Amino acid sequence: MKGISLFSGAGIGETFLEDCGIEISAANEIIPRRAQLYKSIYPDSNMICGDITDELIFNELMSATNYKTEFLIASPPCQGMSIAGKNRCNKTMSKDERNYLFTYVVKAIQILNPAYVLIENVPALLKLSIYYKNKLMTVDDILESEFGNKYLIEYKILDASDYGVPQTRNRAMIKMHLKEKQWIWPQKISQKITVKDAIGDLPSLEAGESSNIKWHFARNHDKRHILWMKNTPTGKSAFSNEKYYPQKSDGTKIKGYESSYRRIKWDEPSPTITIRNDAISSQRNVHPGRLLNDGTYSDARVLTPFELMILNSLPRDWKIPDGTPEILIRQCIGESLPPLMLKKIVEEIG
Repeated sequence: MKGISLFSGAGIGETFLEDCGIEISAANEIIPRRAQLYKSIYPDSNMICGDITDELIFNELMSATNYKTEFLIASPPCQGMSIAGKNRCNKTMSKDERNYLFTYVVKAIQILNPAYVLIENVPALLKLSIYYKNKLMTVDDILESEFGNKYLIEYKILDASDYGVPQTRNRAMIKMHLKEKQWIWPQKISQKITVKDAIGDLPSLEAGESSNIKWHFARNHDKRHILWMKNTPTGKSAFSNEKYYPQKSDGTKIKGYESSYRRIKWDEPSPTITIRNDAISSQRNVHPGRLLNDGTYSDARVLTPFELMILNSLPRDWKIPDGTPEILIRQCIGESLPPLMLKKIVEEIG
């Protein structure tokens, strides 16, 4: 089955699509370094790097499929819909130009008439309203008005950890298929995969250390951050420490949230991996650690690239160029759809 990918990033979510019989023949990404990584991972796919709102780029993308494809996947940028750290109302979101990239997904469906369509984004996607044909409409209103007579359209918010991914990650899924076709939702697994299940076998590393496992190396961190985290138990935040808490140079306690400077837990799926997974001070990024004989905890660092790959359900032998920048890997994983989750969804195509 031939497919097309819009807003592809580095194509991390597409890792297992070929195993499901889907070949992405054309893809689009606006950021050159991500488009180049996509090309490295999928050399047989025609990656069109550029702004999809540019008519020349859009037409080049459509023609790259010979104006024919059976499967379309789209992950329009979610920054305009993100509610992390603040509440955004529909009126505000309707004015954010990034949210109108969704209309190019609609345009592509109209031109290509794929048998199957999957649009995914943050959960706020299902509450988004934008102006379409001079009317303020929700995403489902737009899709129903344009395609309801031809496609069966279903909407759900799925948690990646329910489908074998050792990470809690909620994504809005819009699944469309021609009414004469079949495509059901996947079944949830009976027991979730924990952090310990996924990466508990990997060797401990302290900040700045490396291992003989490719991509399993630890970032350097500020000595104060290391001290605070060495004294922070598994699953806890350094803000809860009686002595070694985040503080300024004069000893004044830094104001912050319990979600930062926080170790993740061994016995649960990982929290959602964010784009700032390189920073100890960001949300729930620190290795769980192991209690040492002196009462401190090991692995006072953020997760390694290899640990992030595994927690995002990438294969341990994931093949990317050796020279790929660490920060690019981290950013792409932080914005990606976990590939095992996508595989479980696509496997149900009838």
